[in-house]
Amino acid sequence: MSFTKAILILLFIACSQAMPQAWAAGPSEKEMDDVLACAETMFKAQKARQYSDIWNCLTKKTKRSIVEAVHGQSKRAGSALAEDAIEADLAAGGDIAKAYWDGYLLAFRPDMVLEESQWTIGEFGKDKVEIFILYRKSERPAVLQMFKEGGAWKVGLDETFGARGILATFQ
Repeated sequence: MSFTKAILILLFIACSQAMPQAWAAGPSEKEMDDVLACAETMFKAQKARQYSDIWNCLTKKTKRSIVEAVHGQSKRAGSALAEDAIEADLAAGGDIAKAYWDGYLLAFRPDMVLEESQWTIGEFGKDKVEIFILYRKSERPAVLQMFKEGGAWKVGLDETFGARGILATFQ
């Protein structure tokens, strides 16, 4: 075996042993702060009824699910609003956003999460994080899924709870 081959093998072994240690170190404090800040911002925006701010915190999948649900309701009511108009209103915090989130907030109190729950970080991946939220009256935590989209963390309400599952989780 040549000296060069021996050095390459030793370098490979050293690197392969260092990689698991780097992964085991976990996310940086800044990454964890960014994730928690995004989730907290969304719940605070719900509490303050800042509809466009809520919208900005959500994943694309959650937004799509909300638009489809509102569109379906409008069709059943006989007024079939266009999906792009619904999405624009939800993003701007307009009348549709107000009606949607006010209805949502009739059954869900953000203070349950902000003031009456304990938060812990669960599985932390490169583009997905779980936050365990244990409400004081619950036996098991809700597992809020967060996703990185376009370099920013977003709340996956639909990915976590389905269309209306969040309401049952905290009751």
